Order: sequence, then structure tokens, then C-alpha cells
Amino acid sequence: MAPAEEAFVRGWPEARIVHLLDDSLPVDLAAAGGLDEHMMGRFVALGRYCARSGAAAVLFTCSAFGSAIARVREDLHVPVLSPNEAMLEEAVACGAPVALLATFEATITSMLPEFAAEAGRQGGVCDVVGSAVAGALEALQRGDGAAHDVLVAAAAAAVDSHRVVALAQFSMARAAPAVERVTGRRVLTTPDAAVAKLRRLVQ
Repeated sequence: MAPAEEAFVRGWPEARIVHLLDDSLPVDLAAAGGLDEHMMGRFVALGRYCARSGAAAVLFTCSAFGSAIARVREDLHVPVLSPNEAMLEEAVACGAPVALLATFEATITSMLPEFAAEAGRQGGVCDVVGSAVAGALEALQRGDGAAHDVLVAAAAAAVDSHRVVALAQFSMARAAPAVERVTGRRVLTTPDAAVAKLRRLVQ
């Protein structure tokens, strides 16, 4: 939750944010082996609860539930954003080659096709290379945020210097200042891009 909160402080401090957490969903997803209709229904119920509570928009922060988030978007009349979509749009629109960094390797595998799809929607192509940052997630999990940031910044410095750096996960946003200091390049983060898009849609 902290990366989203911090992004709102930076990009839309006057927004009122409310967290709704169901931490059983990732466990149940793993147990089921994929998204089934029951879990889809749980997401729709979460979305309807948000709308009935007066939410002007809904931002989901876990990228593992893309098709369920799409179902919620179809069901509600308020904007519904997935974690990655705003950054994907921004990265493709900037027109520069992109270095996509993730601390969880499976994220790279899932997001590269999303870049291609977004480039197609924008009528172009996107030159993107993905790289997993070994050890960074483990550092964050043991509470060593500084080590996480150093590893992410080092990985960014190792890719081609002409590439924009895109940090794939909400948890990586904390490393953006370190990446900027080390590389001097533009850095895109998922929560900051999401907050900027939400603000445009709602205001």
C-alpha cells in the first residue's frame, strides 16, 4: 500500500484515498491454479462495493489479476485501472527505447506482450528489453530497502544508456530516485503513472 500512498502524495495530494485489501486473493489464486468464475465474482463484488461507497475511481495494485480487473471495468461506470496500464501507455507514447526492470522475473514475461499490445493500440512499435534484478526482491522482503534500491539502480546502469527506464512493480517505485541519480535518465514507475492517469480521468 505504501508505494501507492506515496505516489498520491507526490502526484495528487488532495485526493482522498481508501484502501480495500483482500490478502486471501493471491493465496486462493495459487491454490486454484488460475482465475475462475468464482474469483472473478469476488473482484466484481469488490468493485461494486467501492462504487457504492462513493469511489470516483478504482486502482488495483496487483498485476496477477488482469482479466478479473477487466471484468470489473466492464461492470462499473467509474474509471478502473490495472497496475501497469498507465505506465505502459506512457512508455510507448514517449517514443524512446525502454529498459523494463522487475524484481520478480515472471513480471517481465507477462509485461513484454503488454508492451507489444499497447504499441499496436497506439499505431506503432516499442523497442523494449526486459531484465530481472537478482536479489532485489529478497532484500526488500528482509526489510533492507536500501540494498533493494542499490541493486535496482545498478541494473538500470547496466542497460543501454539511450533507454528510458521503466520500473515494473509498485514496490520498485522507491528506487526511482536512486536510478535517476545513477543513470541521469528518465524513470517511469507504475504507481506514479497510475495516479497521473487517474487524476486526468477524474478531474
